Amino acid sequence: MYIEIRNTVSTDLARLAALDHSVNTDYVWQLALEHSNVQIDVSFREVRLPRTIKIDHPRSASDLADTWHIRPMFSAMNGMEAIAYIRFTEKIVTHAVWITDLVVGKPYRGQGIGQKLIKSVEDWGSEHGLRKSMIEIQSKNAPAINMARKLGYEFSGYNDQYYATRDVALFFTRAI
Repeated sequence: MYIEIRNTVSTDLARLAALDHSVNTDYVWQLALEHSNVQIDVSFREVRLPRTIKIDHPRSASDLADTWHIRPMFSAMNGMEAIAYIRFTEKIVTHAVWITDLVVGKPYRGQGIGQKLIKSVEDWGSEHGLRKSMIEIQSKNAPAINMARKLGYEFSGYNDQYYATRDVALFFTRAI
């Protein structure tokens, strides 16, 4: 199967919005926060759940058609079929490309398409003079966290009220 990565066009949007944006996982990353007068300790640890849970994407797929033109977006194509996408911006952190959304259709997961999309964004960032790449990931999305770490991304921060779903966002960064 040959997968082409290209700029998203309006005709891709209906198919991309229809992709299953949810993730099934057996693990989550749990936040532990301890305060004292002289120190704040923050730690995350991977915790096995008693059963598999389904995690919804933190952003509504129905908003995709209204917002796709606001920030750059690439689509992964299998022939004429849009099967995955990645959205990003360079306007959040100086000298960095920030990956905000990565969705791969369920039948295509685990085949390296997410990695190809991330590499395409890193190449775009490098071409635009940016020095690092950042990815935001829900703390419950263990498969995405594992992929980012496998690609050499390192934990660089968190926000415990980042998403409208009130899920914790973890941030991972690497030089490009």
